[in-house]
Amino acid sequence: MLEHGKPWRLSPRVRRLVAPNPGAMTGPGTNTYLLGDKDLIVVDPGPAIDSHIEAILAAGDGRIRYIICTHTHPDHSPAWQAVAEATGATVIGALPEGDDHQDETFSPDIKLEHEYRLQTEELSLLALHTPGHVSNHYCFLLEDERMLFAGDHIMNGSTVVIIPPGGDMQAYIASLEMLLDYPLDSIAPGHGELIFESRAEIEGLVAHRLGREAKVLAGLNALGLCDLDTLVETVYDDVDPALYPWAKLSMEAHLIKLEREGRAALSGERWQAKDPD
Repeated sequence: MLEHGKPWRLSPRVRRLVAPNPGAMTGPGTNTYLLGDKDLIVVDPGPAIDSHIEAILAAGDGRIRYIICTHTHPDHSPAWQAVAEATGATVIGALPEGDDHQDETFSPDIKLEHEYRLQTEELSLLALHTPGHVSNHYCFLLEDERMLFAGDHIMNGSTVVIIPPGGDMQAYIASLEMLLDYPLDSIAPGHGELIFESRAEIEGLVAHRLGREAKVLAGLNALGLCDLDTLVETVYDDVDPALYPWAKLSMEAHLIKLEREGRAALSGERWQAKDPD
């Protein structure tokens, strides 16, 4: 159940707050997670909305010691500053990079650049670099409960939009496949409810992306040299046309991946299939 402003206990170590920022891209709102009991970790403090910041501080009750951001899109990180100023918490995350849609205020005390483990008396949290949605994206594995805090790498009820150049489809699929190497019992997404059957979920996402990629290639072969507006109608004939502006972004990410692999080529503003060498 997702209710704004109310902490919801998901497990002995995890509570969730939902920010009041529902929308087409955020679902019911951004999930903020509070981990632990004595020394609390806030994962994704969310947007800088006063009522949400107040709810985080109330739920933290003077025990917030760490603030972690999966990435720095404006619905995930901006509240970090107010929460840090109020609590003196250590801020952890990767610096903004990759596109213009970033929280440029984000200035972590610990700058993530590779795998990192935060160990407290209560829990162990492993940071895993998962570029794709954006290059500075990290997922965090609560090893004690095998729960993955997935930010926007995995969403409940919808697929992640990959927006070039910050978004990278090749990196996104590789990051999904990398997660299959870790023991996961559940996935706590940045938007929506907990996801169980984690391996099947991840394998399904990879299969979906590769299936869409196959439709991109089939569309190029059928249409010949074509622009994005023409191609999207073929590749995304199974979605509401109102979503085509978003679909075109992910489709372009697929095309860039195929271009790198020598299977598609860009000529001016139009694309065509290319036989791999």
